[in-house]
Amino acid sequence: MKLETPSLLITDDDRGFRETLRSVFEPRGFHTLLASDGEEALEIIDTQPVHLIVLDMHMPRLSGLETIRQVKQLGQGLPCILLSAQMDDELAEEARQLDAFSTLHKPVSCAEITGVVNRAMRITYDWPHRTSTLP
Repeated sequence: MKLETPSLLITDDDRGFRETLRSVFEPRGFHTLLASDGEEALEIIDTQPVHLIVLDMHMPRLSGLETIRQVKQLGQGLPCILLSAQMDDELAEEARQLDAFSTLHKPVSCAEITGVVNRAMRITYDWPHRTSTLP
């Protein structure tokens, strides 16, 4: 089955950051879903198709790692990209142990996040990289 419009779930307690990522990914062919914490993300995953999750580490209710752990327990082979301003070797290793696709240090550049998301989509779904003239 060909993936026409992938759904990207952006999970971060910073509303401005979620909206910024939405404005980056929607013009690049993604349907974006927004969650303010891990529990909201799990509710969305339970009710809507999601192809990839970008999530912050430090959020109320469920941390990024706890959310990844629960997503993986659901048996959903969703690629998860963990972001954190406090990314260190220990946190990155914990994420790897949970089979996170990638970890990124905040602040993250547009090129960095779009590159990792495109790579995850290509590897997981063979979704073609869409060449864009957007900044």
